[in-house]
This record gives sequence, structure tokens and C-alpha cells, in this order.
Amino acid sequence: MTENLRPSGAHPTDQDPTAYPYASSPGTAGAAGTESSPGTAYSPGASYSPGASYSPGAAYEGAPGGYPPPPPYAPAGRRRAKRPVALLAAVALAAGVVGGGVATLVGQLNDGGSGATGSGGAVNGTTVSQSSKGTVSGVAEAVSPAIVEIGAASSAGNSTGSGVVITEDGEIVTNNHVISGAQQIQVTLSTGRTYTADVVGTDPDKDLALIKLRGASGLKTAALGDSSQVKVGDEVVAIGSPEGLTGTVTSGIISALDRDVTVAKDDSGSSGQGQGQGRQGGGQQWPFEFGGQQFNGDTGEETTTYKALQTDASLNPGNSGGALINMDGEIIGINSAMYAPSSSAAGSGSAAGSVGLGFAIPVNTLKADLDTLRAGDGS
Repeated sequence: MTENLRPSGAHPTDQDPTAYPYASSPGTAGAAGTESSPGTAYSPGASYSPGASYSPGAAYEGAPGGYPPPPPYAPAGRRRAKRPVALLAAVALAAGVVGGGVATLVGQLNDGGSGATGSGGAVNGTTVSQSSKGTVSGVAEAVSPAIVEIGAASSAGNSTGSGVVITEDGEIVTNNHVISGAQQIQVTLSTGRTYTADVVGTDPDKDLALIKLRGASGLKTAALGDSSQVKVGDEVVAIGSPEGLTGTVTSGIISALDRDVTVAKDDSGSSGQGQGQGRQGGGQQWPFEFGGQQFNGDTGEETTTYKALQTDASLNPGNSGGALINMDGEIIGINSAMYAPSSSAAGSGSAAGSVGLGFAIPVNTLKADLDTLRAGDGS
């Protein structure tokens, strides 16, 4: 232990006078390179004069040994140190509040915004998982359970199309030409289960129809997107039942917007050919008009024209009424027409398959028409 040789209360001669700001004045005593005036006493009741000098050896009245008392206030440096601490605490609290809000928003976005309903009362459905977003496989996995195969039987024969489940109790959207004139409608889910369906309402002018399964509940539903946000070049996925192959998935891009497409209002075109997969023994295409020309046969006298999304995703007979989907798993269109040139120049009627000219009814057209379809007003 080091022995202290300085008498108790003695003031060290090497004490830095600047440690006590009230004892010296800048530019006078106590400043570096200047002398203090010895012998000056400091009185506790005396006022401090900025110009007064302080002598390190001076006696202090009322204190043993003449040693100056500690400052009556905390050093300025320590007092300033508290402010950043309080500021950091406030910032941390604010960041926690903002972070919580962001987490809530992200959660709402990730679950498809389940608190909101789509226009026309359609419920939000399955969405692509975060890890699979932006992939065809992710879209297919999420949406395929909500796409069904529709078999329509009439006096003219049988036809096959597709549909999109929009409510858990079995409301399904499809094209009017898929079920037009049908005496019986059978719907097959992606699980293979089959239901009988009834027509709720149709809108031939928009080539849309709404059917309802009998006794269905707890079905997987599709989320309806916003076709006004679609841009040329956007990636899309098509799901349907071409040639009766349930759940077939194809992909491509949006090739063009607002194409004027004309289709028959029902299945009774002058050629007698249906617009679904076709009547038994047919393998027929979907007749439509575009740019003043007719494709895939005669559309007949009763036609309707709508603005369509054009896609190069492969569509074939049986895709009619199925879904065109964006990479977030939202329905942006109902597939309705496609061009497939004949494989024979002689016009034998056999199909050569898709050449990447497909058309879909924008989903916003469907959402605006959904209440009318449910009310049966367009039938």
C-alpha cells in the first residue's frame, strides 16, 4: 500500500485550476501559461466575478485545510451524457412501434388480406406460399385445388370446360358458352370427387356464368386479383382441363391488353359446333372473331364482344372457363377463346393444337358482374 505523505486537507500544488471553472477566468488567472494571484481568499457568500483570480494556495473560509468544496452541480459533460441515453431509449421505443406496424402489414399481405372481401362479395382464397412465390410450381400448388372440370350434357351431345371455385360452399365461375343449353352439369374437383351443379345465373353478353354445386362445403377457393394492374410481359399461369385432362398447367406471358374478341352467345353457331372441348366425336375448337376475321369456325348470328387479355400460355379445347393466374396466385382472367389452326389445309377439322394465341376475360369484368350473376338477372 502506498503511504500518503501529504497532510490531510492539504491542497496539492499540482492541482489543475481549470477543474473548477468558478475559480478562474478565461484569459486571466488559471489559464494555461498565466499565473494565479496568491493570497486571495474565497468567501462562501461572496459573488463570483468572471474577472477574479483564484490562487491554488489560498485559504477557503469554512473548509478544513482550505480545500475547495466540490462543485454544487454535476459537471456539464456528465449532464450531457444523459440526454443521448434518453434519446436512444425514445428512438428504440419508436422503432419498436413502427416495426410492429410493419410486421402487422406484412402479415396481412402474406395471408392475402383475409380481412377484406373482393368486389361483388367474392371471398379471398388460397395464395402462394412465401417460399414459392414467383414460381409456376408454387402457383400451381396453391391454385389447382380451386380449378374444376365441368361436363355439360345437352341434346346436342357432351362438352367439357373448366371453372373456378370462388366460395367454400361451391359457387363456380365459368364461361357462358361452356354450360349454355346444358340439361345436366357434372363438376369434378381436383381430388376426383364429383358433384352435380345448377346454373345460378348467366351473362351471355360477357360470356360469363355462375353455377353452384349441390351439397358442397369446405372447398378450396381462388383469390380474385386486379386485372387493371396487369401489364404486357407479366408472367402468367393457365390451369384447366384441355381435352378432359383435369388440372393441366401451362405458363406464358401477357401478350397484349384490351383485345376486342367476339364470341357466340351460346353453343349454337351456324356450324353447329360447341365452344367447349366439343361434342362427342368432335374435338372442336372455340369459334371467335378477331380483327374482322373468324377463327375456329362460324360464331353464328348471336355474338358478343368484350375486351380481352391476350396470352401466349398454351390453351386448348377444354381450357374454356378456367383460370389465368398471376405469379402471386391471383386470378386475373377467365380463359375464353384460343386460336388453333387446322392441321390440314383441306380443312378436315382436326386440331393442330395451341399456337400461343389465347384470350381471357379480365377478372375485373367478372367482379363487376358477380352480383348480377348471383341474382340471376342476366339469365
